[in-house]
Amino acid sequence: MLYTIIKENTYQDSIVLMLLSNKLSAIDGINKVSIMMGTPANKDIFKSSGLGTDELEKANPNDIVIVIDTNQEEKVSEVKEEVEAALKGDSASQGTAKDQEAHNWKRAMELANNPNLALISIPGQYAAMEAENALNEGLHVFLFSDNVSKEDEVKLKQKAHEKGLLVMGPDCGTGIIHGVPLAFTNIVNKGDIGIVGASGTGIQEVTCIIDRLGKGVTNAIGTGGRDLSTEVGATTVLDSIKALNQDPQVKVITVISKPPAKEVQQKVLNVLRNIEKPVVTLFLGDKPTYQEENIYHAYTLEEAAVVSVQLSNGDKPNFEPTVAENVNVSLKDSQVGIKGYYSGGTLASEAAMLVKEAFKEEVPEEKKDAYILKTNHHEIIDLGDDIYTQGKPHPMIDPEKRIEMLETSGNDPATAVIMIDNVIGYGSHDDMANELAPAIKRILANAHQGGRELAVLVTVVGTARDPQGYEKQIETLKESGAMICETNDQMVRTAIKLAGGKVEQPVLDIQKFEHTQEDLTVDEKLCP
Repeated sequence: MLYTIIKENTYQDSIVLMLLSNKLSAIDGINKVSIMMGTPANKDIFKSSGLGTDELEKANPNDIVIVIDTNQEEKVSEVKEEVEAALKGDSASQGTAKDQEAHNWKRAMELANNPNLALISIPGQYAAMEAENALNEGLHVFLFSDNVSKEDEVKLKQKAHEKGLLVMGPDCGTGIIHGVPLAFTNIVNKGDIGIVGASGTGIQEVTCIIDRLGKGVTNAIGTGGRDLSTEVGATTVLDSIKALNQDPQVKVITVISKPPAKEVQQKVLNVLRNIEKPVVTLFLGDKPTYQEENIYHAYTLEEAAVVSVQLSNGDKPNFEPTVAENVNVSLKDSQVGIKGYYSGGTLASEAAMLVKEAFKEEVPEEKKDAYILKTNHHEIIDLGDDIYTQGKPHPMIDPEKRIEMLETSGNDPATAVIMIDNVIGYGSHDDMANELAPAIKRILANAHQGGRELAVLVTVVGTARDPQGYEKQIETLKESGAMICETNDQMVRTAIKLAGGKVEQPVLDIQKFEHTQEDLTVDEKLCP
């Protein structure tokens, strides 16, 4: 039976609602529950996931809508109480009384006490307008919202550039600005490495490795995944690079992206060739073929992080990839498949790149169901893709889909290795390891009963100060029988070795390139 609760004129951003959906789903007697704002797009998601009701149609975009599937009517009251408590608690924890709420930009600017950045997390159809309002107020914009058109992105970023401001996003999931974490972020040390990234979990992986190596970052500026497209032209990336170059606290500049449009990549490289500070680049999926005097081109996220630290320490770059030690699994000849089920899209892309390189298997042109890689033997899936998150929390928050995938692949006699990531930090599940551990134990026990051994490899993306507890997450997963890898790079190389393959690390000569002079000055609003 479906029940609907509507909380009128009560806005919360999508991260808060995803976390609350996950909590409500754990209540005994609840078959399914979803909580979202009542926008037309979200109503369609409710309907497509089997949670459409007549009451749903009455909701407005500024209303929170909760649809519950339960056979026990008394559970509706329990859900309502949980929602009231969560929203009240959130308000109380922020010290937010009604007279402190802002309903227009003038009041928001008064309450914020001389702000310089606006974080916008509202439905995409309204986000561009509010981002433009923020720019008009002289604010940098962190645009978490997705479903913003590319045309609006170009317009917003051009306007920001003209005003000496940055637009980070849209669909920008991660950022650290002068030590302040934004959206899905880890608690990392402050330091002298400045990062620009068109990648959320890519930034998280690199900053966490830097932190664990004893160094830190000044800023990690997310740009949104489309910034290096031909249309957008790397507007935010270029302005961010120039800003980091002007920052006296920044010793090393690190740029992370999936392969950009070739002409845009050359534009970015030309700017970087004008900079005297050491630079590390990672265009993930684009295997480097050369190095430069002042620019180190990395192949993987771990390599980018390690070399950034080495350069920060004044050392010569020297990255040696590793595999996890003491991984002893006796596989049958029929066990050849590597299966990767990721919550981080960039981590999934890195895994697919390395597996494809190691085995040189033919990849079908048509991919579906968010496969990053699908061959006769191997599969890598980004479970954070829209196909899996419509009407459901992101897999960093909700373990359900990954548990389902673990069960399915664990029962497949051709599976040799299963890889999963556990991305902790702000915005993520408060104890994902404890959710995944029982499923890992179960599939390992089932494989053993079937006369097989199986390797389950896990990497935890996080730091010692993250609220979930980095070491605690590792210990819980170890107790389940999982083998822990320090980085995604190490995990994938370990899986490849177990499956009989190997990835060759590029050994490259230094080349020199001509470049045109660039004006590296930036507006004072971009200076520290």
